[in-house]
Amino acid sequence: MHGNGGCLLSQYQAIAPLVEKGFQVFMFDYSGFGFSEGKPTRVHVLADALAALDYIKTRQDVNNTKLVIYGQSLGGHLSAVVAAKRENDISGLVIEGAFSSHKDIGGHMVPFFGKLFVKQGYSAIKSIKNFHKPLLVIHSTEDQTIPFYMGKKIFDNANQPKEFYEVKKCHICAPIFFTEEIADKIKKMLNEK
Repeated sequence: MHGNGGCLLSQYQAIAPLVEKGFQVFMFDYSGFGFSEGKPTRVHVLADALAALDYIKTRQDVNNTKLVIYGQSLGGHLSAVVAAKRENDISGLVIEGAFSSHKDIGGHMVPFFGKLFVKQGYSAIKSIKNFHKPLLVIHSTEDQTIPFYMGKKIFDNANQPKEFYEVKKCHICAPIFFTEEIADKIKKMLNEK
């Protein structure tokens, strides 16, 4: 699940290294992103993510395949919500560079007033408490878009089994620079080492 500034075309570079490591990847755009029609609202983004999971579960070529949701930034926040709602449909969750809640990111962008005026809606830190399958949270200490502490906040509110992978480099570019490590952690998470 891609971030707010992304679409299928821009995300290819970030995800291609995982394909090269043998993972099958299904990517989609939310309503109003990339070439998709519609309006990009929180309600639509969540509905699109749930519909994407429904679709992938119907494909014969992924029957009996372990499914992992990999969400980055906005998609990381969203992936915690989807994973909690659909825990029985997936094997694990990877969250990279995500904000902890709409109020938290609003408060970061516009101190005091952001937290005051941003409507909460769904929340990664609330949802992650209801997820009980393997979780990998990745966040860069050099992230200039989403503060590092928000990744830690998601992790701290999560259940076991969980792992936090602290990296360096830019916002949501860990798969490009740390492909081997992330691939190994996902395989370990799925007991496929």
